[in-house]
Amino acid sequence: MAVTLAESAKLSQDMLQKGVIETMVESSAVLQVLPFMEVVGNAYTYNQVTTLPDVAFRDVNEGYTESASSFVQQTASLVMLGGDVDVDKFIVETRGNINDQRAIQTELKAKAVAQTFTSTFFYGDKASNSKSFDGLAKFVSGTQDFAVADTTSGALTLADLNKLVDAVPYGADAIFVSRSARRIILNLLQASQHYLEIGQDIFGKPVSLYAGIPLLVVEDDILPAQGIDGADGYDIFAVKFGAMSDVSGIQNGGVRVTDIGELETKPVYRTRIEWYCGLAVFNPKSVARLKGIKA
Repeated sequence: MAVTLAESAKLSQDMLQKGVIETMVESSAVLQVLPFMEVVGNAYTYNQVTTLPDVAFRDVNEGYTESASSFVQQTASLVMLGGDVDVDKFIVETRGNINDQRAIQTELKAKAVAQTFTSTFFYGDKASNSKSFDGLAKFVSGTQDFAVADTTSGALTLADLNKLVDAVPYGADAIFVSRSARRIILNLLQASQHYLEIGQDIFGKPVSLYAGIPLLVVEDDILPAQGIDGADGYDIFAVKFGAMSDVSGIQNGGVRVTDIGELETKPVYRTRIEWYCGLAVFNPKSVARLKGIKA
């Protein structure tokens, strides 16, 4: 069974944990929709199908030629993501009449956790940071990873978007774009007099759609223009979600929020947020990337 963080927040009886999770979800388009599988241990090993078995028609009294699927074994490891928030007793006791100083600092820490996970979800690379996990960019290759047709100008076309949509069999659940890339897409649709589809996110806010797929927006610093000074243009990702079948987060124990209280070593109150999390891509065709998009 896999649930999103938004769903897990509803189930939490710990108000501090509930508030942190809700802040994380509100801060990340990825965490609003990504399902998470609960795993036992510190990693999850699974078989990724590479080729399907052969089948054939046969005559009466004729046998079949045996064949089987091919697999490659993948391991998604859990990593530890989080941080501590210390607030001096003096600040809590002299400035707490206006705002809850610990609550403010905890909320900002939760947002930072959400942004770090979101950035790693796209471009995480264990080779450069062994403490993190590999992101979607490490899983796309071949026909799942392609540039706009006009590589000279980087101009986006409807044909490019249609190719991205078709690259994910059975339909993507989301297309992730930066704010700048969304403007390029909407300008293209408006210029071509394309009907603009509008849906809603989990909070009821309006979301633009393309081919019925939500265009979920992340900040430009999370999906920045690639290359030196952005010369290589923007990436957008089409993703299909599903535990054991497509793209899913993994976790052990959910987001842990601990009020440690006053430290013995110094007069501060400490709150700790920690999350054992990771990412699994069960089907390599569950993700596609369109790159090289320029205004």
